[in-house]
Amino acid sequence: MRGNGAVAPATSGGAPTLEQVAELAGVSRSTASRAINGGERVSEAAMASVKAAVASLGYTPNRAARSLVTRRTDSIALVVPEPDEFALSDPFVIGILSGLSSSLADSDVQVVLVIARPGQAERTARFLRGGHVDGAIVVSHHLGGDMDPALGDLALPHVFVGRPLLATGPGHTVPQYVDTDNEGGGVLATRHLIERGRRRIATIAGPEDMSAGIDRLTGWRKELEAAGLATDAVVHGDFTLAGGRAAAHRLLDEYPDLDGIVAASDLMAVGALAALAARGKVVPRDVAVVGYDNLGVAATAQPPLTTVVQPVVAMAAAAGERLLDLLAGGAPREPRVFPAELVVRASS
Repeated sequence: MRGNGAVAPATSGGAPTLEQVAELAGVSRSTASRAINGGERVSEAAMASVKAAVASLGYTPNRAARSLVTRRTDSIALVVPEPDEFALSDPFVIGILSGLSSSLADSDVQVVLVIARPGQAERTARFLRGGHVDGAIVVSHHLGGDMDPALGDLALPHVFVGRPLLATGPGHTVPQYVDTDNEGGGVLATRHLIERGRRRIATIAGPEDMSAGIDRLTGWRKELEAAGLATDAVVHGDFTLAGGRAAAHRLLDEYPDLDGIVAASDLMAVGALAALAARGKVVPRDVAVVGYDNLGVAATAQPPLTTVVQPVVAMAAAAGERLLDLLAGGAPREPRVFPAELVVRASS
């Protein structure tokens, strides 16, 4: 029996096994397994011997066997309740993936992308409840979407990126989420145009069933009301370039005297730039434009786009860290809300 951390060199001829780890550590196979998979009911001496044996042999636990012991998959789901074409191309989702990956870099946890296509909520819910993942990050939540019942009753630890519009109160768990100050961002964008001398400021608002769309519109409206300016020039878009272009054409038809546009996303703002160019409008001389996100498209637009920063990568990283904490037994925390910040470029 080799106890007290004594080790022998690793043997050649195939990957080391759990039985070899146990023999080298001088413990039973079950003790070695428990030590590797969390250390429950294992003495400090046995734990030290098993760790030394694992290091000496270069042993890598079998993930499938480990999950049987720990009931953990070491996987989390990134749930995107959107059509495929949105989920796979939107800069916001790409930024979320980048930030989430960075927060998990020092762990063994892997990310599984789950596109919750419209009409397939039950299929997604079965996957989340079926023991395939340990937790979930949910982005792009829509109020009243077919995922709402599943998310509202989901026992799996989960964190939202963006304030979810789910029921709260008696009988409901307060959702865990990280977000940016969307209302404050709407205020900043609108105030900037007012300070630039614009007096007929329209908005291409986000979807009415998403908190980001609602809050950015509220900020726009509050700042215009405080300045004694009209708040009737509103068209809702869908956070896409095509949606922004169509909304801008409608605004120009209905409010030909507009001299400023606040768009609730950079993609919609770039769509608005295209519509303005098609109408012979010069930006910012005739119409100044402000977007929201500060993802890659803002700096490369023509002209470069003034925009409100949405720190997507940092938000996703914070959500990932919060989910890991929940999975480790941590208590729920108050929402984390990142402050709004304006980046001024040539479009205004």
